[in-house]
Amino acid sequence: MIVQAERATGRAAMYNENTFKIGFFGANCSSGRFCTTVPERWSGDWNDCLRLAKMMDDGGIDFMLPIGRWKGYGGETDYQGSTYETITWATGLLAATKRLTVFGTVHAPLFHPLIAAKQMVTADHVGHGRFGLNVVCGWNEDEFDMFGVDAKDHAGRYRQGQEWLDVMREAWTKDDFDYSGEFYKLSGVREKPKPYGGTLPLTMNAGSSGEGRAFALRNCDAWFTSVRHDGSQREADLETAIPKIQEARAEARMHGREIGVFTVGVVVCRPTRKEADEYHRYVTLEHADWGAIDHTLEMKGLDKLPPADVEHHRRAYANGHGGLPLIGTPDDVAETFARMSRAGFSGIGLSFVNYADELPYFLDEVVGRLERLGLRKP
Repeated sequence: MIVQAERATGRAAMYNENTFKIGFFGANCSSGRFCTTVPERWSGDWNDCLRLAKMMDDGGIDFMLPIGRWKGYGGETDYQGSTYETITWATGLLAATKRLTVFGTVHAPLFHPLIAAKQMVTADHVGHGRFGLNVVCGWNEDEFDMFGVDAKDHAGRYRQGQEWLDVMREAWTKDDFDYSGEFYKLSGVREKPKPYGGTLPLTMNAGSSGEGRAFALRNCDAWFTSVRHDGSQREADLETAIPKIQEARAEARMHGREIGVFTVGVVVCRPTRKEADEYHRYVTLEHADWGAIDHTLEMKGLDKLPPADVEHHRRAYANGHGGLPLIGTPDDVAETFARMSRAGFSGIGLSFVNYADELPYFLDEVVGRLERLGLRKP
């Protein structure tokens, strides 16, 4: 039987000793996480993804985390309208890299668990154990309607997600078993090969509701949660995050798990604060794709809130679709990461206006500072 402790020595640490993990989030999607019309925005096409992954691998960045997206948000750019399916995307990137952990983001209701289990094992062998699973139980009913899939109520999604994950893990660890549940009834299941090296892929989830949080802490190696802020990276409310992180880790231990706690953020890093603020305003105010943003609010029912609340959410979605803004100098960004590490965060998934173009400066100026602070290994 594969146990959590065995995975923690390698996979859960992403095969390195970096205290604060850094990954990139959303690079499989056109425009990434910035809902903007600027011409230099991220393309999301394969050649750019491949170029980025190789640069990340050479630069020691820890992971790539894609978004599971099937349909764009409209607007002038059809925000995130061009995306790659994430398991096959991860497989290609794993074949081209040596150290990088690459996740697939998978909607449980859309993938049969036995097919998904086989796809992920294939990716895992290609990457010699560097594939990770971001399991999503679903929220976007517009996309589910496109597939003709019943989205179920909120609690039902997590019940199905639990069965889905249970079936996959049994397929990864057992032969010749039957399964009878509320959502899946399977007979004579046998799948070979098993995951690479006799260990299970690193698994993460970003559930924020009561059911979602409980699902993550019961099942996963990593949980992504949000950080409150006032729109400035210099005022991220990390004090309120400390008890949330401590409680999550204590609850995970009750299930026999050691869980890493992560968040997501958007970065505009320049030599001076003035340059960073000006470019951030250019991207997120002067050239926001307001049509796509308003469609997103409509999909989530946020357009029906009082006008002041609607405007608050419009600005938040223009500012990286809800991630923690990290806007400032290399010292500003590095210090925020240091504060996050002290608060108990294991790491962060970052998005840039153009990931590949901005990575060299980030590596030289921000990651170098984190190495000197002892949060990253050279």
